[in-house]
Amino acid sequence: MTTADRFRAAVDNRDLTALDDLFTEDIRFYSPVKFTPFEGKPMVLGLFGVLLRTFKDFRYVGDYTGTAQTSTDGTAAESAVLLFRAGVGDKEIHGIDLLHFDDDGRIKEFTVMVRPQSAVHALGEAVLAGLVADGLAPAPAPSDTAPVTPPRRG
Repeated sequence: MTTADRFRAAVDNRDLTALDDLFTEDIRFYSPVKFTPFEGKPMVLGLFGVLLRTFKDFRYVGDYTGTAQTSTDGTAAESAVLLFRAGVGDKEIHGIDLLHFDDDGRIKEFTVMVRPQSAVHALGEAVLAGLVADGLAPAPAPSDTAPVTPPRRG
């Protein structure tokens, strides 16, 4: 069974312990809603805990394997692309998970791409709320563009 197959099974079973065994200690997770990656196994496992709670009817619908350059150092690495469908709120998401493997077959880099844009927005809001609830991210600061109510007079 390949690492990609074991990853799919872990996601299907919502098994964070199995995911822990598949990730390198310095895994990097590239999100569709955050410019900088999530880094390190504890953070990425926490993120997966949130994702597994957030998605409705998550299912993989296809896969491709080969090699691709990593974002970290640009070297070619064994890779797999897993196509998925899921729901977040009332939005249907179509996406891919791009997994890059190290020489031992563990996942060292993980990139998610999703569509449509409205689903990306819904996913970002739901995941941020979950990360804040789990203490993995600070609560967002109030928006500087929020309407300001003038003080009442009299």
